[in-house]
Amino acid sequence: MQVQELPVAFGGEAGRELIRLRLAGFPGPSALDGRHVMDAKQIQSAVPAAVLVPLVNRADGVHVLLTQRTDHLTSHAGQVSFPGGRCDPGDTSPEDTALRETEEEIGVPRACVGLLGRLPEYFIPTGYRVIPVVGWIEPPVAVQPDPFEVAEVFEVPLAFLLDPARHKRETAERGGRTREFFAIPFGRHNIWGATAGMLVTLYHALTPGAAR
Repeated sequence: MQVQELPVAFGGEAGRELIRLRLAGFPGPSALDGRHVMDAKQIQSAVPAAVLVPLVNRADGVHVLLTQRTDHLTSHAGQVSFPGGRCDPGDTSPEDTALRETEEEIGVPRACVGLLGRLPEYFIPTGYRVIPVVGWIEPPVAVQPDPFEVAEVFEVPLAFLLDPARHKRETAERGGRTREFFAIPFGRHNIWGATAGMLVTLYHALTPGAAR
């Protein structure tokens, strides 16, 4: 099947609507999510959570906004991640969770985010099943990171993340089992694990016909 190119260089309304359409038509599954190292009980008891995959419509093309978590956190300390977290009882949907957590973590109001769709749920071996919600942000937007949770907020061009040559497969031993995961190095940042897996899933969603 021929791979269709996404016009990431210019973004704009045409790019936004194409992203919305391709997300709506993407059947999944997620790329290398944690189910391959989880047993049935772990999968069944996984805690519902959601993250926002924020696409920023910059003049030089679409960028993806990411965070670097602080080193003292008890879960996923120091890792690159999307803003998000577990679903609270008062949340009405994964979208509500993702928008609430984004506002709490990096200070971006929910009114600044246009929702485009979802990626397939992603299981994380630490005990979460995460719905990635894709959102569109029109600049200017000011971020105000929560210093307890977020050490840094940075952006990566979507074109960089959609280049399959940058999707590295790595392995690590944990708990006597070999875990395989994706990594996407970007400058001094190493995007790996669940975040990289979701980005690889985004690549497949936005690039029909891409080899899996």
